[in-house]
Amino acid sequence: MKAIKSRKHPSTRSQVAGTALAAVLLPLGAHAADDAPATNAVNAPTATVAPQSTVEIVGSYENPFRAENASSPKYTERLVDTAQTVQVIKKELFEQQGALTLTEALRNTPGVGAFFLGENGNTTTGDAIFMRGFDTSNSIYVDGVRDIGTISRDVFNLEQIDVLKGPAGTDNGRSAPTGSVNLVTKKANLTDLVTTSITGGSGDQQRITADVNRVLDAERGIAVRLNVLAQDSGSAARDVVENKRWAVAPSIGFGLNGATRVHLDYLHVDQNNIPDGGVFVIGLPGYTSPDRARPWIADAPKVDPKNFYGSTDDYDDVKADMATVRVEHDFSPTMKLQNTSRYGKTSQDYLLTAFLTSAANLATPVQGDPNTWTLARSIRTGKDQENKILTNVTTLTSQFTTGAVSHTLVTGLEVSSERQTTWGLTGLGTLPVANIYRPDPNQAPTTPVDVRRTGAYNEGEIDTQSLYLFDTVKLGERWIFNGGVRLDHFRGDYSVVALTNNVLTSTRFKVGDNLVNGKLSALYKPTANSSVYAMVASSKQPPGGSFTVSGSANSAQNPIYEPQKTVTTEVGGKLDLLKSKLSLSAALFRTEVENEVEQDPADQQWYQTGEKRVQGVELGATGELAPHWLLSAGYLYMDTSVERGRNVTAAGENSLTYTPKQSFTAWTSYDLPWGLRIGGGARFSDKLARGTDGAIGTPAYTESYWVFDAMVGYKVNKNVDVRLNVYNIGDEKYVAAINKSGYRYTPGTPRSASLTANIRF
Repeated sequence: MKAIKSRKHPSTRSQVAGTALAAVLLPLGAHAADDAPATNAVNAPTATVAPQSTVEIVGSYENPFRAENASSPKYTERLVDTAQTVQVIKKELFEQQGALTLTEALRNTPGVGAFFLGENGNTTTGDAIFMRGFDTSNSIYVDGVRDIGTISRDVFNLEQIDVLKGPAGTDNGRSAPTGSVNLVTKKANLTDLVTTSITGGSGDQQRITADVNRVLDAERGIAVRLNVLAQDSGSAARDVVENKRWAVAPSIGFGLNGATRVHLDYLHVDQNNIPDGGVFVIGLPGYTSPDRARPWIADAPKVDPKNFYGSTDDYDDVKADMATVRVEHDFSPTMKLQNTSRYGKTSQDYLLTAFLTSAANLATPVQGDPNTWTLARSIRTGKDQENKILTNVTTLTSQFTTGAVSHTLVTGLEVSSERQTTWGLTGLGTLPVANIYRPDPNQAPTTPVDVRRTGAYNEGEIDTQSLYLFDTVKLGERWIFNGGVRLDHFRGDYSVVALTNNVLTSTRFKVGDNLVNGKLSALYKPTANSSVYAMVASSKQPPGGSFTVSGSANSAQNPIYEPQKTVTTEVGGKLDLLKSKLSLSAALFRTEVENEVEQDPADQQWYQTGEKRVQGVELGATGELAPHWLLSAGYLYMDTSVERGRNVTAAGENSLTYTPKQSFTAWTSYDLPWGLRIGGGARFSDKLARGTDGAIGTPAYTESYWVFDAMVGYKVNKNVDVRLNVYNIGDEKYVAAINKSGYRYTPGTPRSASLTANIRF
């Protein structure tokens, strides 16, 4: 809040309140929030001010990039007073960049990305997110509730993205060792607005979104909101690949200006895509021949990164529905209750062509003519999966004092039931061999495609009951202590029905455990807008916790094993500058993951003796450097290692896979006086080490790369603005993701552009 004072004469003082003052203030903050609707000053009531008076106007300013708080009710303090690395990516930032998916928006946090393409013939689809050395794909949440399913999430209905780094076991229960991602959705509010965005660009990009909010009854606080999306786009990086989707997200709110507030939200998403099975790695740095008898294969040129080795018959169809009811009630200024109930269902059905370019699958009829070389497209993979979740989360926040000590106590109860069923498929068809340098995706299958279920399936049911408590204790103006504990009663029931020689056989697994996680931190405030802190937190991932279960002795998903245990320690500091418009952060962290399954070389038996470590430093800057000049930047250095156990990289290095040692991201924009906005960004990712397996001749790692983007926008009038985004200005050729065997990779997007028109009413 800011107070703006005007004194024409020093004699008397009169305060004028009401909507007339809001109309007077509006032009002062117009540059800060372009999405803010104009106030109708004509219909506003008027006020008469005495000639000799002092007028005090109170208004609000929202920093487009910098957030004051995280969205979770478990985080009661400002980010500067939160003893952990928490990054909030606001919609203004990813909208400026033209980011459309969660994966694209997460490029604004260093070291987080979709670096892993999949294992052998299986291609990872959707948001395959790695964070600080570990897969975080199963630790994605929507408004604090777990969201399961390997789908690509769109940002059209998001206000912000909260990235929590470090163990999230106390916050969310079973989760990835190194963090979680929470998507904060748009909700009905007491502001009338209509916004439409139309985008076209490289790769036949066609996209339109609309956001409409209407106040139905201002006195009773009733409003409705509708967000819609339609997209039919190709890929600027790849031939044949399609990204086609439509979605609708209605929301209605009751009592939004009262003590009891109710939000009813619904989301439906329908995707009909042609998926990407990857590109042959021949000719990339580090590539050698997979066949000792044909060493000259190593000297072959690279393929065109746009080559598509699949079939136009490939598909990836996704349907997702999510219904949410949130009730908030303020018992008093110091006590608040929040209850969230959700039912969600996601189904995915895909057919995807992949390949293994081993010596047997790689034919070279004429040694000196690579145009005659072919590869076998022998892996047709299908997926028919359905995920369901029913959950209820209740959180009570209360503030009180005990002597000279103030407390903010957060207690909660969470009950959830999750189901996942994956059906076995047959009739996927087979494809003829593909020319390595000129693949033809229109070739007819050599055996027809007749996809149907075999009767085999995997079914998992996970039921969890959780209790949690957080207490934030303040001693005077300088010290803040936080302690939290969470108890999860976790039970999983899995049925694996396999088809062997036309006979169905069934195996059943049951897992169950009580998981206890904790978090403890101490924070000291040298000034009101700075802090230094130390934190320790734990997390656990039980066997079967990610809907994967196995009877193999070498699998951590075998129910005979204990949960994977993670402990993170972090020390850091935060500083808000320029009247809290710019936030700086620095953190040193170490994460140790124990109970990894390893084989003893002496008796050849498997034990939970393995340990992995990730440690490093992360720096961040977010906010406003000067009036009209915005910045978001981050740098991450990670030293990863296997402390006990075998090396996991193909090159034999003692590091973790798919984890860049150094990464950097930055985006900045500046608003010029005549309605012109300019901006740009840079991203750096260090080399990625791939996993180890029996593949021969494939690259053991990918090279580091820099990518630069630019943006220019122009405000035509108060209702219309246009924005041009240019990506990868230098047309850098790089590997964005690679699969475990190293046979296939996902190329980075080449130089491309998009043009967006935003229309507001």
